[in-house]
Amino acid sequence: MSRIPFSPLPFWPIVVGLLVPYLLAAEVYFAFPTANETLLREDGGAKFFVGTVGKPWTSGTFGCVRSSGYQFHEGADIRSIQRDKRNEPIDPVLCTADGWVVYVSHKAGLSNYGKYAVVGHKIEGLEVYSLYAHLSTILPKWEAGKWIEAGEQIGIMGRTSNTRQRISKDRAHLHFELALVVNHEYPAYFKKKYPKGTNDHGIWNGQNLAGMNPAEIFHEQETKEDFSLRNYLRERTPLFQALIHQTEFAWTKRYLPLILKAPQLDASKINAYEVSFDFSGLPFQFKPIVAEEPREKGSWELIHVDENMFKSHPCRKLVTKTGQRWRFTARGNQWLELLLFSTQ
Repeated sequence: MSRIPFSPLPFWPIVVGLLVPYLLAAEVYFAFPTANETLLREDGGAKFFVGTVGKPWTSGTFGCVRSSGYQFHEGADIRSIQRDKRNEPIDPVLCTADGWVVYVSHKAGLSNYGKYAVVGHKIEGLEVYSLYAHLSTILPKWEAGKWIEAGEQIGIMGRTSNTRQRISKDRAHLHFELALVVNHEYPAYFKKKYPKGTNDHGIWNGQNLAGMNPAEIFHEQETKEDFSLRNYLRERTPLFQALIHQTEFAWTKRYLPLILKAPQLDASKINAYEVSFDFSGLPFQFKPIVAEEPREKGSWELIHVDENMFKSHPCRKLVTKTGQRWRFTARGNQWLELLLFSTQ
């Protein structure tokens, strides 16, 4: 693969379009980011994940796993298996797939992530990002724009964070995420939404990432010979569907493979998308629609909620039910606002 600079800019979809034929033929594979690969063993979860204080290892997994299921955890907390004489973690943290370093934060006090790095990957026409957090050290050679190959060392596992209660030695772990970026204009969105706030991490603020379940992906790679990340995303179980009265925005340009084909529709009349979101808020399927009663461009409406999914996955709090009526919460409306935001 030619090593062109990786840049999350509006012109990126053009580059992806040129590369799609090659990308679709490429093998999809994410390697474990540390030497701890016990996840794939029978009953290996307890040796792979580390839980929060006083909680079982499952609280270190992805999803609605904290505060009795009402708090969302965005990634996987991977247990340390290598220690020095002071019982500090020394596990090398490795890049999960070939890509470009897009961000490095060496200042632990600026984020719950502590010291962290983000790497961008091109897989089946999709921009995918891996995030490595709580590192004690990030190798100085890594900076934005550098090409990095799968298995290359990014840094060393640690316990860094800006939280009041420091991560204990016993809980030392790598917080690992696989995610899609929501909006490349996040800094402008943040400035408009929080004019007095401080965004220290630009696009790579954790609030601008829509996560996938790393452990689930590792398992499916192991069990499915024809594993496809594109199909994995397309086949998510929806928590809710929304009708979005807009057809061009950042997400649809970045993630073209997630838009369904609609040859039966007159393309000139398509004025909305029926969008499916999973429980984490990730928009994974866009169905083109000709809305008979078009609303204001850029508006949205909730059209369906899976109540059973809502009961089993309540943590993101994007939708709620008042009486017999489902509606977006303030957090849900803010999520859609970010998804559609544009300065143009």
